[in-house]
Amino acid sequence: MSSFNILRCLAEVCLHHQHCGRPIASVLPTCSAAISQHVLLQSRHKHYNPKFKKERGKKVIKIKLPDFEDARKSDSLSIEEIRAKLKEKGIAPPRNWNEKPLFMSCTGAVVDAYVPPEGDGKISAITGPGIKQMYDAIGKKGKSYMALRRIRNVDYEFDLPTASLKVQDIYIQAQNALAAKDEDKLHDLVTEKAYPEMFENVKNKTIVWKFIQQLEHPRIVHIRTAEMGSKENMFAQITVRMHTQQILAVYDRFGRLMHGSEDTVKDVLEYVVLEKHLTLLNSTWKIHGKIIPDWMPPKESIKKTYYLP
Repeated sequence: MSSFNILRCLAEVCLHHQHCGRPIASVLPTCSAAISQHVLLQSRHKHYNPKFKKERGKKVIKIKLPDFEDARKSDSLSIEEIRAKLKEKGIAPPRNWNEKPLFMSCTGAVVDAYVPPEGDGKISAITGPGIKQMYDAIGKKGKSYMALRRIRNVDYEFDLPTASLKVQDIYIQAQNALAAKDEDKLHDLVTEKAYPEMFENVKNKTIVWKFIQQLEHPRIVHIRTAEMGSKENMFAQITVRMHTQQILAVYDRFGRLMHGSEDTVKDVLEYVVLEKHLTLLNSTWKIHGKIIPDWMPPKESIKKTYYLP
């Protein structure tokens, strides 16, 4: 309590008692009690330890009040001004959200691969293996009909005889493009899975391939559908049995014959798998792979063009 306030308090008390007709000596105990009580109340909030008083006085938290005017103007700031303000406050600017959609153009494998019956289905139905083969064929045929219904729900013009003939044309075009090493055309006829499998084996080689005729009409023997990621992203796969006559000759980079012959016509039985992305409106059937049964005889080995000294 300052001396000025004490003197002012004493003067007010003296005037009050003089007005009431009391002696001034009786005023002093009252004033001293009031002054001591005020000093006691004031000193109660002081620290009990007077040490480090100066250091404690420096412990001040500076509170930065929000600037509502600045927040109101922040909507009209440019990108550079916003970046400068964030840099001033020590806040890293937000990164641009570059979202790239995931696109799957084909499946990674043959879905529920078709197992060709031994002997091309010519085994007798009286024997035990023949009965088991017929039983398995009935179950697979039921799944194929269910997959056919799903395909026709999306592709209303899908027809089995027409599709099987179209498959043969796609197969011939793909083989001619592979022999000519036309990569652009081959990309339009085969999937991304089948392209490296086909093109990797023809590097530094010369291929002579000719289609002679078909011995039997191509026939769709297996149909499956698969969903990738979501139910809306659907793929369809068909397995086509093709029995044709072909000519194949493979030469190495030095022009030496490695496999086959240009003068020999061979009967070829193949099971070709084609795939279509049903979700895309402009998608087409593309070669996805080939199924080689276990009972099929092995291919002719590559002829060796060197000898040991």
